[in-house]
Amino acid sequence: MAKPRIRDVKQGRVVKNETSSTSKKEHHKLPYASASEKVKAFLTDSFMLLMPIMYAVFYLVMGGREGFAAHKALGWLYILLPLVTIQTLFMFKSGQTPGYRAYDLEVVEEKTGTRPGLLLILFRNLTAILSAATLIGWVLMFFRKDRKNLHDMLSGTVVIKKS
Repeated sequence: MAKPRIRDVKQGRVVKNETSSTSKKEHHKLPYASASEKVKAFLTDSFMLLMPIMYAVFYLVMGGREGFAAHKALGWLYILLPLVTIQTLFMFKSGQTPGYRAYDLEVVEEKTGTRPGLLLILFRNLTAILSAATLIGWVLMFFRKDRKNLHDMLSGTVVIKKS
């Protein structure tokens, strides 16, 4: 069978074969979150989750800024481990952190559109540390149509606007 001409397809005289195109483009129907919404949600999570953890580590665990400065690697481990744990629990329970909830965002698997499992969320949050450390992982969302960060690409997840 000959391929239909583009002109005929555009004018509606021939219907394209939709079996192959719908399976490839099905994940593009998700309502992707904008970069500004993701940044606002990140800032909200930073103040609601990260700041209390940092305060506790700085002053209760390390004995002040001087103690943190003397043992920075251990201090960051004490900060990031509870942060990843708390974010993973929030995302596993509802697909949202407090910042995502404030802006009606949700993390879903890109292929299925469903909430990811516990191990996938944990992997996503651990790779988010890598993404933040390189900064390239966070800058990617400003140049991609689907607004995915490095950790979203590695884990196969996407942040969508909840409807």
